[in-house]
Amino acid sequence: MAKDSQTPLDDEQDAKATPQAQSEQQAENAEPVEINGEVEQADIEGVTLEASDNPEAEVLAERVAELEQSVTEAKDQALRAAAEAQNVRRRAEAEADKARKFALEKFVKELLPVVDSLEKALEAMGDDASEVHREGVSMTLKMQLDVLGKFGVEVVEPHGEPFDPQQHEAMAMVPNPEVDANTVIDVMQKGYLLNGRLVRPAMVVVSQAAG
Repeated sequence: MAKDSQTPLDDEQDAKATPQAQSEQQAENAEPVEINGEVEQADIEGVTLEASDNPEAEVLAERVAELEQSVTEAKDQALRAAAEAQNVRRRAEAEADKARKFALEKFVKELLPVVDSLEKALEAMGDDASEVHREGVSMTLKMQLDVLGKFGVEVVEPHGEPFDPQQHEAMAMVPNPEVDANTVIDVMQKGYLLNGRLVRPAMVVVSQAAG
């Protein structure tokens, strides 16, 4: 059977199709192309980009890491500063409280001899002293001690208690088999505390073990 003859139109279509077919074939067989330091694989049906070794990305990552480290250090410094400020505030409050509690210490020391004098005067009164006189001195002494007590002053009168060198001052040691050694058997002068702090130690006589 005779071969169909080609028309000029068919020849023109074949001529146009040939470059397109060649282009598609070349795209399929294309080698990876390097663009701006990146290796890209071109696919005519769906373009896929595979990037590696990007210097700019590495620089940005390092910069981000540096910024994160700076933020961490700044937070740590802020926490330390806040803790130090709180410690300073607590110390200031403690110092203020201490100053308030013991501001009267010198004043109390000046008043104690007055209390001692009233106590001695009351003890020295004989039978010939009038009841009114005795009651007047006693009431004055009580008022004095009440006022001191309102400001945190406590009396240290350790008769019969174990000797405590933190609050007592031993004036003498006397053998006494009736009590344990180092027991306060006599108080020569009372001691006083101001809000728990010793203002004046008690002067005492302490028992000594019988030899």
